[in-house]
Parts: sequence; C-alpha cells; structure tokens
Amino acid sequence: MIYSVIVDISASEVDRIFDYKGEGYEVGQRVLVDFANRQKEGIIIGVKNKTTCPPNKLKPIIRSLDDFTAISPELLSLGEFMRQEYHLRYADVLRLFIPAEMRGNRVKSLSKKQAYLADGSDLVGILDSLKPNAVKQRDLVTFLYNNGATLAERLNAEFGNGALRALEEKGIVKTNDIVLRRTPYSDIKATESVKHNLLPMQQRAVQTILSDRQGRYLLHGVTGSGKTEVYLTVIEQMVSEGKTCIMLVPEIALTPYMLRQLRARFGDAVALLHSGLSVGERYDEWLRLKNGEARIAIGARSAIFAPLDNIGAIIVDEEHDGSYISDFNPRYDTLNVAAFRANQNGALTVFGSATPSLSSYYSAVNGELTLIEMPDRINRRPLPTVEIVDMASETRIGNKGIFSRLLKERLAETVDRGNQAMLFLNRRGFSSFLMCTKCGYVAKCSDCDVSLTVHREDNMLKCHYCGKKYYMLSKCPNCGELSFRQGRIGTQQVVDLLKEMFPHVNVLRMDADTTQTKESHGKILESFRKGEAQILVGTQMIAKGHDFPKVTLVGVLDGDQSLHHSDYLATERTFQLITQVAGRSGRDADVGTVVLQTYTPTHYCLQLAAKQDYKGFYKREIALREAGGFPPFCEIVRILYQGEKEKDCIDVLTEQFAQIANIKTDNSDDFLYLDKMRCPLKRAEKKYRFQILLKIKRNNLNALLQRIYYVCDGNRKKSVQVFVERNPQNLS
Repeated sequence: MIYSVIVDISASEVDRIFDYKGEGYEVGQRVLVDFANRQKEGIIIGVKNKTTCPPNKLKPIIRSLDDFTAISPELLSLGEFMRQEYHLRYADVLRLFIPAEMRGNRVKSLSKKQAYLADGSDLVGILDSLKPNAVKQRDLVTFLYNNGATLAERLNAEFGNGALRALEEKGIVKTNDIVLRRTPYSDIKATESVKHNLLPMQQRAVQTILSDRQGRYLLHGVTGSGKTEVYLTVIEQMVSEGKTCIMLVPEIALTPYMLRQLRARFGDAVALLHSGLSVGERYDEWLRLKNGEARIAIGARSAIFAPLDNIGAIIVDEEHDGSYISDFNPRYDTLNVAAFRANQNGALTVFGSATPSLSSYYSAVNGELTLIEMPDRINRRPLPTVEIVDMASETRIGNKGIFSRLLKERLAETVDRGNQAMLFLNRRGFSSFLMCTKCGYVAKCSDCDVSLTVHREDNMLKCHYCGKKYYMLSKCPNCGELSFRQGRIGTQQVVDLLKEMFPHVNVLRMDADTTQTKESHGKILESFRKGEAQILVGTQMIAKGHDFPKVTLVGVLDGDQSLHHSDYLATERTFQLITQVAGRSGRDADVGTVVLQTYTPTHYCLQLAAKQDYKGFYKREIALREAGGFPPFCEIVRILYQGEKEKDCIDVLTEQFAQIANIKTDNSDDFLYLDKMRCPLKRAEKKYRFQILLKIKRNNLNALLQRIYYVCDGNRKKSVQVFVERNPQNLS
C-alpha cells in the first residue's frame, strides 16, 4: 500500500506530499519515516495503490508513533481548506490539530504505582502474621484496610519504602500501575448546577437558534442580558441529543468563569484547551476529547481544533475580539474556521457579543447570518450611567494627575459603601518609556524598534514585543545625565497611586505581568469575586465577560488611548472596549456608574459608547467604511517581509511588488489600493520588517489571491520570511 505523508518540517522547500510504502496504517496516523537519511515524524493524509516514485527510491514507513489515529478525516479536510484559504504550509496546519508536545514524544500519559491489600485479606489475620515490632508494616496494612488502594508514593512518604517493599514480598500487598488524569483548574469543582429559568427574551433566542440545527446566528445582546445562559441551554440540548460542542472565549482570563459554569452543568464532560495549561494537562484534556470521555471543549482560539466528532454546536463568545484572528504563523481567522467546521458537521454556529464586529453585523443585516437581538439586561436592570470627563479641563485647573476630581469622588463613595470598583487602563507596567531630560535619549530594545517600558516592581526595563529585559538605567548612556522623564503611566503605577489614596483598601492588578502562571487568572478573579479586594485595576483582560455583582463603579482612565491609532479599526476597537468595560458595572441590584476620562469628549465614538448605542455607531461607521473602501466592502491584504538582512528583504519585496503591480494593471477595476513601505514597527526580534498593502474588491477576490500567493512563493530567499495576511488586526 502507498501512503501519502506530510513530513513534519515547517519549510517551503519540503512543503509537499511524499509517498511511502507499508501495510496496516490509517489515514491521520502519526508515523516515523526516513527523510533525507534522518528519522522524521510525519502524518499520513491519504492512501493509494500507485505512485510515480521510482521503486528503488520508495521507502517504507518505519513505525507508528501512537496506538491511536491522531487526526480525524474531518480535521484533515479542515486542514486542506485552511491551507488553500490562508496559503499555509501543510506541516504548520497539521501541527494545530495535536498538542505541540506530542511531537518529539515530549509528553505521555502520567502513570503511577498504587498499592492495595491482596484479595481475601483479613486485617486481624494479617496483623497476627506480622511481628509486633514491625510497627510501620502494621500501620501501613491498617491504613490500606481503612482507605483502600493508595498511591505508592504517598505510602512511602508516610510509612517508608521498606515497609511497602516487605509487605509486597510477603504477598500481603499488591501493586499495579494506574494512569492519572492531570486536571486543569482542579480547584474549580463541578458543583451542583443551578439551572435558571429562561426569561422570555432568552427563551426566544434559544428557540430561534434551535429551529435550524445548521444555521449561523449572530446573538447581539447588551452586557448583562443573559447570553451565557442561552449558550448553556443550547449546549445542553445538543449534548442530550448525543452531540458534542465547542465553546470559545477570547481571553484565557475568561476561562475560569466559564469553566465553572460548564462544570456545574455538565461535570466531567467538559475539557479545557488553551496555551496556558501545563504540558501534561493539555495532553490529557486533548486525549479525553479524542477518546470521547469529554464531549464539550472550552478554550481560547486553539480550542476550535478540538478532536471532536459529531459536533452539534460551535459557540464563539465575544466574537468581535481581535484575538480570534491569528497574527502569527499560521495565520487564520477563527470565525471562518468555525463556520467551515460547523458546515462539515451539519452543526449550528452562534457568534455572540454586546458589540459585534462591523463585518459580522453587516453580514447579519444582509442575511448571511441570522440576527438575534437581546436589547435589555436581565430583569430590565438599567445600563450604567456614563459620565464623560474632559481631562483637558482638568489640566487647565491644575489637576495633572491621571485621576479626575469626579473619579476620585466616585471611588471614595464606592469604597465607603462597601462596593467594588474596576479601573481600566490598557497599558501595563509603571510607565511607557524612559527619556533623558537633557539630551532626549529614549531607552529602546536592541532587537526591536520600540521604547522599553518601566517596571518598578522588579526594577527593570522590558520590551513588550519580544519580552527582553534590561537593567534599570541610573544615568543616560548617551550624555551621562542622572535625571529621566517617564512616559504615560501604566497599571503598576495606578495601583501605587490608589494605595496612597486609600491606604486601608486592598487593590488587585490584572495584566500580562500578574497573570504569567496558569492559575493566576483564576486566583485574581476569585479573590475579587470573594470581596478580598475592593478595587481591581487591569488591562483589556478585565474588559469583557466578567460578572461581579458588587461592582458599581468602572473608571476608564485613558479613553483616547486606542482612538487615534492610524488604523481603520481604531474607532471600532475603542467603541467595543469602552462599551464592554462599562458593562461590568451595575450588573446586580445597585445601579452602576462609569467615569470615562478623555481629551476628546465630543468624539462621536465616545458619545455613542457612553449611551451604549451600538446601532447608532454601526450606521455611522459602516457609512465611513463604504465611502473609504474598507472591510467589509473590500479585502485588505498585507504581505509581510521580515529577515535579519535588510537588503535581502528589500530585494525580495521590490521584485514581488513589480509582479503584483502587473496583476493590478491587468485587473485595475478590482484593485482599490497598492503600495509598499516599511512597517510602522521597523524591526522586531532582530528582524527588519517591510510590507506590501493591497485593497481588493470582493467580486474577483479568490482568483486574484491565488495569483498573489503564486508570486509570494517565487523568487524567495531563505533569509527572508514572507507571510500573506488577510484583513490583519494589527498593521504595525
């Protein structure tokens, strides 16, 4: 038999199918093969009877790497779709479908020895057979009699290695190996489910979704409208019919909250997949889904590739979030992948958000998605009152701090009443840069074209692109000056200021620096939920999905931060962030308040976000998009060139740009824009960065993309990486 194998090497030179011979293997199996006189891992993607490979060059498969088929035919089909749609290499796509540590046999099931009393053992008889001075052995036997089978490592720690070994030699105790499951967030127990009766608005949403089991829905519900209960009810129905489900959330920070609800409703049928898990946990959870022990997968973007069969529903919460688009290799759009996978399984898809992306809402308006509206909060609780503060006016009266007078006043009131507050600032660290007051020198990363951020807690300078750390400067390396000016403040400095203002109030901080360990997200959120702190300061991690009943105040410290980026998505992102974070306030009995601080208080984006007027924002923004020729009315394509040799990047870009310009000449009506330039972030991780930007009409898009892909595959240099991105979320 001839097997078509993809060798696990991520390189364009070997990005093709290789034929091997063998017997008894399955499509989707991981195998070991001889490739270029080296043993390499591969994946079988097909089987056939004939090959064009000469018989003397056709090599046999060495052996299988697993005792199961790693990748299902459905996922192989999904991989082929992604390869064509996003111009990806075979190996890069197939790696998405298995835990990374399976490659190279870096992870396996956790096996440990347990001990138990031999069958028919009588405690009195055993104790009589042991010497009176064999105290440890007698105690160990009594322990096993009372507690049953126990891990040998625990017995050895408590009674000593010799006691267990002696009892095993006498035949009194027997041992065997058992496989232990590594459970992520084991402290989040599957508590008794509290099933809520659906309100009429929720009931209508569920009925609409379940009316067409292959439908595609956009669930647009304001913050606090009860979308989560709709998701859980849909999943419950699918599971009752013997189907499986995938539930996606945009942030790892949201997984503990959603995991708690799913475990309460479905117990061990839930498995968690995301990059923050330990190697063993991720493998065990993947294997439970693969073996059918778990039927519901929850996680961030990568959970869309969960090894499930017979999928009934795919739910994408906060569908507007940019994290659903992968902006590093392999690049793909999770929503598009979800739609394809749902179509493969005859499943329904639900994209939910209080602030849908303009593209999704446009699709709903035009009938490509079924729009479901949930315009009211549960029990018609009012949306929070938003008070906009003009920080320019604050500066004119002498207040140069980050807290306006109104926010200080509202914070004091909230603390005095025993309620909680959340302060949002999408800038971590202590300050955004360090500048010499004499010569203007700014500390920058040696590998990236960005200024270093001050981190006061560990007295370091850090690059937020590559993660490189530097010692804090004591004097300017350029002129020797001892004084520095620091840039805009970050979350770390906000916490310090709050502790000065409210010395007896506990303050928590949640950003990329405080959530580097797997359990840290859950610990911070649980501590805040229990009321162990009254103020939570955070970046966009705290902006969406969380439900804290005692939060009655939200402060947005820099409402302009994302508004003035040179990016067509800047206004949309700002509206979404402010609306989402404002929605954390007043979700229970007490009315919520939001203090929005800005230097542009009259900007339509901020005014509409303050009213939580999504439809008003959509109408205005979609008109601007259409007039300017931006998505969803066209496709933006970026071709990114990066390499350590600047000249090589320029050479490849120049040659390929000339060929793409010829394509534009032949199809001038389909191109709205074409240009080449340095990336705004000129260098990152020691690599120079250049780009070609295109705007293409959608009517002839696929054919043009194939021609562009062909150009990008040609005239390559090994020193230059070339990536094609469709509608990238980050153009820096």
